[in-house]
Amino acid sequence: MNAVIELIKGDITKMRTEAIVNAANSSLMGGGGVDGAIHRAGGPAILEECRMIVARQGSCKTGNAVITTGGFLPAKYVIHTVGPVWNGGGRNEAILLANCYLNSLKLAEEYKVRSIAFPNISTGIYGYPKSEAAEIAIHTVSLFIQANTIIEKVHFVCFDEENHELYKNILYL
Repeated sequence: MNAVIELIKGDITKMRTEAIVNAANSSLMGGGGVDGAIHRAGGPAILEECRMIVARQGSCKTGNAVITTGGFLPAKYVIHTVGPVWNGGGRNEAILLANCYLNSLKLAEEYKVRSIAFPNISTGIYGYPKSEAAEIAIHTVSLFIQANTIIEKVHFVCFDEENHELYKNILYL
């Protein structure tokens, strides 16, 4: 079965999907942007599980992913991944960003997730060039879902018009 990719302009915290991905910081304690919005909308259960993860393994490394409950969110799970801070492209940022998507998808499969929603990882305060980030996201996810996967639907959720247009131009050429 081939998974479907869907592009949405909207708020990832409102997505009715099995899992949403959080562009987290390494502390997993919430922050600004998508991270703060997910923690606020999902309530204290997400932060409590993040604290337990950090107590068990320490901070989440760039490119890695961990999973928690969705709390009050419509999604059952939140997959937290730490994107790279843009430093000009010479510090393996592309590989690290691709790993965010890849490791999130692998974790989703492990938890038998059939639908997942991704934000635009690292393109906010972390400064990753939006066009390059969109290419990496779409390429990485497309390659993953071409293989045998239980994932049936992947949503790219763009909060802003600029990212939405970039994704649309890549996906629907």
